[in-house]
Amino acid sequence: MRGLITLGLALTVGGAPLAAQHANQFELGLFGAYTKYDKTFNLSNRLGGGARIGYFFGERVGVEGDVLFQPEYAVAGGTTMEPLIGGASLVLNLLGGEHHLLYILGGYSRLDFGSTAPYKFTDGGIHGALGERLFISQRVALRVEAREIYTPSTQSTFATSKASHLVLSGGFSIFDRGAPLTDSDHDGVSDKKDLCPNTPLGATVDATGCPHDADGDGVYDGIDKCPNTPTGAKVDATGCPLDSDHDGVYDGIDQCPDTPAGVTVDAKGCPLDSDGDGVDDAHDKCPNTPAGAKVDATGCPLDSDHDGVYDGIDQCPNTPVGAKVDATGCPLDSDKDGVPDGIDQCPDTPPGTTVDATGCPLADSDHDGVPDTIDRCPGTPAGTPVDATGCPLAHDSDGDGVDDRLDRCPNTPPRTPVDAYGCPLLFPEERVPAAPGAPPRRPTVVLKGVTFQTGSSALRPESYAVLDVVAQSLIDNPEIRIEIAGYTDNTGSATVNTRLSQARALAVRAYLARKGVTPTRMVARGYGPSGPIATNTTVAGRAQNRRVELHKLP
Repeated sequence: MRGLITLGLALTVGGAPLAAQHANQFELGLFGAYTKYDKTFNLSNRLGGGARIGYFFGERVGVEGDVLFQPEYAVAGGTTMEPLIGGASLVLNLLGGEHHLLYILGGYSRLDFGSTAPYKFTDGGIHGALGERLFISQRVALRVEAREIYTPSTQSTFATSKASHLVLSGGFSIFDRGAPLTDSDHDGVSDKKDLCPNTPLGATVDATGCPHDADGDGVYDGIDKCPNTPTGAKVDATGCPLDSDHDGVYDGIDQCPDTPAGVTVDAKGCPLDSDGDGVDDAHDKCPNTPAGAKVDATGCPLDSDHDGVYDGIDQCPNTPVGAKVDATGCPLDSDKDGVPDGIDQCPDTPPGTTVDATGCPLADSDHDGVPDTIDRCPGTPAGTPVDATGCPLAHDSDGDGVDDRLDRCPNTPPRTPVDAYGCPLLFPEERVPAAPGAPPRRPTVVLKGVTFQTGSSALRPESYAVLDVVAQSLIDNPEIRIEIAGYTDNTGSATVNTRLSQARALAVRAYLARKGVTPTRMVARGYGPSGPIATNTTVAGRAQNRRVELHKLP
């Protein structure tokens, strides 16, 4: 019995609305019953009949009383008995609908077994039952029930202290109308339970009173005349899809909602355009336009330069009239003279030949490849390389940046700074300034390669090339004055060495004067072993100290 009560409570909490039961409703019923008594009572199973009356406070909870009669019958020992069973119950309706209603009940039972011993006693007990009402109409129902009565302390003299009896019954119940539940929106769900109290009339609702919309179009089922509308389609008040342009594709799905009447469209509602030129098939007079070609309003390709290749495909849209073109619309030029085939009147011009607008070679009297009309050097000797103006190309044999025609020192060593005439600069600008407070550095040049006969001031012949370059540089830069300084190592007498260094400085001065340098621009001095630039303890160091330097004078 505890199991029945637990099941009833669970179903009561979670059950659906009970359309067949009303608040403040009475139930009157008659039933037949089959009773199976506790075996200790030594009574046979008996049939009987009874009546019940119930009252419901709401859809789920009610109370009722019932009484079961059994006819008098003989029992062992020659006695008779006429059992009478009465009960008072609390009824809980569990779940159901218009046509059936499952319930449980529990309460108190009173059992009177008669007035003849040994059955002259009355028992009190509790009972529990599970039953169902099967509605024939709104006010009449068939009711079946299984009930167990438990007596914890029986008054019988032949049984143990407790007993239980089973009663199976079936009968009919009649209900009055009761107090109807308020349902403002007439959706079949009382206002008390209706979560959507303003449902439009005719809309189907769920157990909470909220409308269904199976196709999600915003028009509720029951009102929706087109319940299978595709997702995304706009609908009218009846739930049927709109199609403003009558192309067969519903508004909301139609990506081209203003399609002209009669135009064939795709699944998106947009006009078909087989050749993809932007003009729909219904209006396209050139339905097979190549992909990429620009078209006019009728769908026919444009060809602005009339070369036979459509705009949009034509990679050279400004081809001159008459020029032959390739598949991309660009002019062909077989002889590569810059004049397109079809316009070129001399189509076999040799490579590199300058031509006129007709593609024919221009006159070139000196055959240097530059037409006479622009040749600034028209008498260039045959075979002489020329620039774009027809003049001989500059040449710089020693790579000093001065053209050979202007270079007065044509064999300048690589990377030697030179003046405008290609001669080495004797005194390049100092890149590292003197330290703050120190006197300015004196520009100095060591004349490497200038040597003398041993113990003599006579110049060796190999010195001439170096001194010739010095002379030319001094001539090119007449503003420069110099001191020619002679030095020796520390071998021998200092007096002799000073005299020898003076003689050698004078020899260099005399050579430069013979080459055209004004003598008054030069001063010769001998410094002997003073001012060494290397150690005198080694042969190599002494060789470096035997030198001639040029010092730039202020």
